[in-house]
Amino acid sequence: MMVFALPVVLLGFAVRQQFDPLIRADEAAIRAATGFSVRHGLVPALTVIQLVSQPIFVYLVATVVVVWAWRSKNLRGRALWAFVTMMVGWGIGGASKLIAQRARPVVDDESVPHAAGYSFPSGHALNITLAAGVMVFLLWPLLSATQRRVAIALAIVVPVIVGLDRLFIGAHFPSDILAGHVLGLGIMFASWIGFIGKTAATSSPGPSHPA
Repeated sequence: MMVFALPVVLLGFAVRQQFDPLIRADEAAIRAATGFSVRHGLVPALTVIQLVSQPIFVYLVATVVVVWAWRSKNLRGRALWAFVTMMVGWGIGGASKLIAQRARPVVDDESVPHAAGYSFPSGHALNITLAAGVMVFLLWPLLSATQRRVAIALAIVVPVIVGLDRLFIGAHFPSDILAGHVLGLGIMFASWIGFIGKTAATSSPGPSHPA
């Protein structure tokens, strides 16, 4: 987890301290990205992506999959792990925003919607990264080799699309999005390592005793 947490902490510290090179790079990227979106009429499509990738909708769909895996495929341990990990990650993301308290980007164009709340880290990026990865681990025993490759590809491509949406619609700075992706991955891997460690410990035979 430290491998993922350290970059997020450093980014958060730079944001809180208004580290000038980072702030200037973030603001320049927002101006360029939103300008491109407005010129090419991308805002309506980006708004749709923003809506459907909201954490509440992502986790509703993920919870349906969790319940199906629990009841229909008897993956109870994995299903419980998946649900708890996603809910804890969602909470960590919200708490991180309150700690950083970074204001959202300001875009001087009325066609670009202004998002509410704090900006760092991106909740959309964190939660879609976390949910996509958790779904891969949850469903892994049920997938063929080809399906596993497709699942991994989707777990990479979908978060990238959502991250780009957050940038090009002007809802988040690049550093917010990067922090969201990295934190989501960190939560997922840390939780999974803990889960398989606990599973191995509980499934291993106890010490033998002489008769």
